[in-house]
Amino acid sequence: MSVIRVALVDDQALFRAGIRMLVSSQPDLEFVGEAGDGREGIAMASEQRPDVVLMDIRMPVLDGIESTRGILADAAQRGGRQPRVIVLTTFDLDEGAARAIRAGASGFLLKDTDPEFLLAAIRTVHAGTSVIAASATRELFEHFGDVVAEAPSEFESLTGREREIFLLAARGLSNSEIARREYLSEATVKTHVSRILGKLGLRDRVQLVVFAYEHRLV
Repeated sequence: MSVIRVALVDDQALFRAGIRMLVSSQPDLEFVGEAGDGREGIAMASEQRPDVVLMDIRMPVLDGIESTRGILADAAQRGGRQPRVIVLTTFDLDEGAARAIRAGASGFLLKDTDPEFLLAAIRTVHAGTSVIAASATRELFEHFGDVVAEAPSEFESLTGREREIFLLAARGLSNSEIARREYLSEATVKTHVSRILGKLGLRDRVQLVVFAYEHRLV
C-alpha cells in the first residue's frame, strides 16, 4: 500500500495539532511536516516534498495564495512531481479560495468540514481529481465583484455539445450525472471534458468552475 505524504500550512497551533492527529491516525497517510506561515510553508515543502499540502489562506508573513505559488514553482524548478494543494478557508464567501485555485491549488474546503470528508479529499486530490466545497461554490464565485472579464475567444471554439457539457460540469455535475442527463456514455463525457479543458487552457474541473463563474457563463 502506497502512503500519501501530507503537510499542513496554518498559523493556528491548535488547528495544526488536530489535523496532525487526524492524518496520523490513517494507515495510508503520513503527516510529514507543518508550518505556521506561508514562507515557512515553502521551505518545509521543499525539504519534505509532500504529496498533498493543506493550505490556510490568511496567514502572517506570506498568505496561502503566494505560498501555493511558491511551493508549486519550487517543485517545478526541481523537476519533481508537484504536490497537490487543498486550500482551507473559514468563510463561505472567500474570494481568496478562488485566487488560490488560479494560483494552482487543486480545490478548497471549509475548515469546519467533516473529518472524514477532509481525509477523502486528501485521497481524491492525490489520485488526480480536484475537490471543491459544494456548499459554497455558487456563493463564492458570485462574490467576485462587479468587474467581469469577457469570455476569451477560446470559448467560441467549443462545439455546441461541448458548451452543453461545459455548463453542466460548471454546475458541479459529475461525469456519470452528465452521462445520464445527456444520454451519453461516461467515456464520451470524459472525452468531451478533456477536450474542453484543452481548448480553454484549464488544468482541471475546479478551474473550469472558476472560469465559468468569473465570466458569468452560468
